[in-house]
Amino acid sequence: MFTAKDVMALRELTQAGMMDCKKALTECDGDFEKAKDYLREKGLAAAAKKAGRIAAEGIVGSYNCTDSGVAVIIEVNCETDFVAKTDEFHDYVAKLAEQVGKQNPADVDALLAQEAIYAPGLKVSDTLNELVAKIGEKISIRRFVRYEGVIDTYIHLGGRIGVIVDVDAPASLKGNEELKQVAHDVAMHIAAARPLYLTRDEVPAEEVEHEKEINRNMALNEEKPKPAAVIEKMLTGRIEKFYKEICLLEQMFVRDNTMSITSVLEKTSKDLGAKITIKRFTRYEMGEGLQKRECNFAEEVMCQTKA
Repeated sequence: MFTAKDVMALRELTQAGMMDCKKALTECDGDFEKAKDYLREKGLAAAAKKAGRIAAEGIVGSYNCTDSGVAVIIEVNCETDFVAKTDEFHDYVAKLAEQVGKQNPADVDALLAQEAIYAPGLKVSDTLNELVAKIGEKISIRRFVRYEGVIDTYIHLGGRIGVIVDVDAPASLKGNEELKQVAHDVAMHIAAARPLYLTRDEVPAEEVEHEKEINRNMALNEEKPKPAAVIEKMLTGRIEKFYKEICLLEQMFVRDNTMSITSVLEKTSKDLGAKITIKRFTRYEMGEGLQKRECNFAEEVMCQTKA
């Protein structure tokens, strides 16, 4: 039904005790997601909101052309951190980001089929294969996003996190320094605060109901359970807090926690004499959702030597 590795993985993700994790998996018939919820409901998970281990190596790179108003973030994965830190790998990711920016492929397959603007006569897939042969590791283009308009990008921790923000502003403000600074501040905020949605209207109803159920069960599992009517009233406040945690425009600004992101944008609008808001954003965290290759230290050194 489940293995010792499953128990260890659940423990690492939630910081709950080993036996608690084993019990959770047993109670939930080995269903990992249900086991996480079980631990939250029982108050046993110390890090229930952790998004998951970053499990693959590589970097998130970017391309930003202010003249054309085109920007890109792209995630490219490799096998070892050793390769991910090399100048050669970083340079290649930068070339791919520029390729996406200038050639606008529909998806990764379309990108691979394009002629490489940085290597005339070769397809992007050919250049990828050449790098794989040279480095000796599997390299894969995982995902990218391309925006046009008033755009800012931000790369954090050498490519561990990448953010792209599309600002809704009048064309007359293109190139305005205050607008560019606010866009960059919001991009940095997104990197740190990890919003999942722009507004509460974007949050799926089932996700809200799921959060209510988790909090309802937590209240019922308290030493002195509250009456059902009190719990339902309490849920209103909990869901308001939930929205403020995951919706960008409702989050408190990381550089000034007396202002929400909406307040920052309203102040900028007043200063510039035009309505400024955020149209959309994307945040990539390198390797999120991917399973990390198992390799002990000695094997890692051998991998690097071969590379």
